Amino acid sequence: MRSPGVHLREITDDNRDAVRALRVRGDQKQFVASVSKSLKQAARTPEANPWYRAVYRGDEPVGFVMLSWRPPAGPFEGRHFLWRLLVDKRYQGRGIGREALTQIAALVRADGATELLTSYEPGDGEPWPFYRKFGFEPTGEIDDGEIVLRLAFPAP
Repeated sequence: MRSPGVHLREITDDNRDAVRALRVRGDQKQFVASVSKSLKQAARTPEANPWYRAVYRGDEPVGFVMLSWRPPAGPFEGRHFLWRLLVDKRYQGRGIGREALTQIAALVRADGATELLTSYEPGDGEPWPFYRKFGFEPTGEIDDGEIVLRLAFPAP
């Protein structure tokens, strides 16, 4: 199910408040940090090489994504790591997360990557089913209590 008109936009002074107002469902809060917390984390950890965008459907912000884009050091040195993917509770179940992730994977692949990594905290309501359906597989690694996943890109 494709959600038409989904695209990524830079976060600017014009849309920052609207993007920060996006919220996941209550039962998802343990798995996904808020946009405000994510932006603060990005500012505090420039060494992680944070790259983030608002997810829009048409002219409306509906989500947020943040990657660690080939950080120069650390556990994911030189790799692309999906750090946050958030779709507002009002827009979930419409294919927006899947479409945003499809676009992110294309950007990462265009950057020469052979894989995209992410991780999740296990628990009731965890995002593993979403990532599994997209094609991610566990790497066998655990990072800070989270299960690390890998989406491999086939050779062109």
